[in-house]
Amino acid sequence: MPLERSRMLVTGADGFIGSHLVERLVRDGHRVRALACYSAFDSRGWLDTAAPEVREALEVVPGDVRDFHSIRDALRDREVVFHLAALIAVPYSYRAPRSYLETNAIGTLHLLEAAREAGVRRFVHTSTSEVYGTAHYAPIDEAHPIAARSPYAASKIAADQLAFAFHHTFGLPVCVLRPFNTYGPRQSLRALVPSIIVQLLRGRDELELGNLEPTRDFSFVSDVVDGFLAAAAAEGAVGEVIHLGSGFELSVRRVAEIVCDAVGRSARLVGAAERTRPEAGEVKRLVASADKARRLLDWSPRYGGEDGFRRGIARTVAWFSRPENLARYPDRLDAL
Repeated sequence: MPLERSRMLVTGADGFIGSHLVERLVRDGHRVRALACYSAFDSRGWLDTAAPEVREALEVVPGDVRDFHSIRDALRDREVVFHLAALIAVPYSYRAPRSYLETNAIGTLHLLEAAREAGVRRFVHTSTSEVYGTAHYAPIDEAHPIAARSPYAASKIAADQLAFAFHHTFGLPVCVLRPFNTYGPRQSLRALVPSIIVQLLRGRDELELGNLEPTRDFSFVSDVVDGFLAAAAAEGAVGEVIHLGSGFELSVRRVAEIVCDAVGRSARLVGAAERTRPEAGEVKRLVASADKARRLLDWSPRYGGEDGFRRGIARTVAWFSRPENLARYPDRLDAL
């Protein structure tokens, strides 16, 4: 069922997935208010790069999910909330765990409280596959046990449970989406795919990748955006956690080989100089069952399987290869 035109709030709108979602919503005719993290440089993140017609139709408000008053104002007169704002870099969460709890858990609490006051008709909350730790069985379905291996994952589990508490206790129409390893244009270098692409485009003969054996289920960003829209429209999504994934896993090593093919360069794969995760915190395998998404959302990935992944990688490489886009990324991986 298509999503009827509505008054939307998107948190984390200035980020990777959020900016793609905002563009899609605006082009589909929705009235979108975008919450962007306040910047003293008046930066609106990736929204600054949107097409003029998107920027003109968009209402951008600066704010911080840790501040309840700014969140209450942002939610005024909104019907649908897409909550994507979060601290997401897993390695840094080991160094600054409290900041992750304050942003990801307390920030979500503020959104939920304000959404309850505003009487929104759908609250789509963004979770993460990291809540599962290493797979006990595969593919991972929504009944799989949760097991945080990082402060980031723990903060997201707390946020998810708060969302369900507001649904069960107050009747807030919440849906929790768990995308599995989204990739695509605009992603930061903290993630595997852009890290490989940028190293290759900058002429490196050795790729610093860390552990080459863990496997992940990769979702192209446009597929994930489709899932968000479907979750906001489907009546059966309320009160549910739903995976967005392809059901197809690739090792870090295989991802690097495919990206090298797409860029047209070869390079030697080497471990990073320092571990970005403690060894005990390594998540070795994540692969999704998307059966529930197909059943409740009528959603399936257009970029699934190795062929789909190669097509998504080609689009991602083409974007990073444009000089104006590559120039936005630091030359040093330790500058992240």
